[in-house]
Amino acid sequence: MPIKSKIRTVANYPKKGIMFRDITTLIKDPVGFRLVIDSFTQRYIHGSVKFDMIVGIESRGFIFGGALAYTLGKGFVPIRKKGKLPAEIVSQEYELEYGTDSIEMHSDAFGDGTRILLVDDLLATGGTALAAASLVEKLGGVVAEMCFVVDLPDVGGAQALRDKGYPYYALTDFEGV
Repeated sequence: MPIKSKIRTVANYPKKGIMFRDITTLIKDPVGFRLVIDSFTQRYIHGSVKFDMIVGIESRGFIFGGALAYTLGKGFVPIRKKGKLPAEIVSQEYELEYGTDSIEMHSDAFGDGTRILLVDDLLATGGTALAAASLVEKLGGVVAEMCFVVDLPDVGGAQALRDKGYPYYALTDFEGV
């Protein structure tokens, strides 16, 4: 698939044994970036997944989610790292390899029953995606689907999402870690 060929792999980053999938080479390429947005647009404009709003996870989820919200005529809500939002927030802590982190969203981002498409660039362990889903649900939203440019199935995130009953979609995947 052309999308996969436009993603750079950096060996041993951020530590030995990791194959880092760098999407900066994809988004700097106008054909590659357009291919991603067009592919997502085609899936959701005529597809069976019905949703009211797009929620993007900081920071690369803003790039893809914002562009997709524009092409689909939907509103966009950012999920930010802790301490970045100015108004009343809801937050969700989640586990990292060594410790915890927290993400936040404005508490007035949407109302009860709002169907949400969660967008991010890459699915690895699924920790951030699951935390984002928890935030959506704290506000009474429903996760219609999660979408990613890249899935790393061997890292376990896809299985974690399936285990929790969340539907997801990825444009491409990379085997290994």
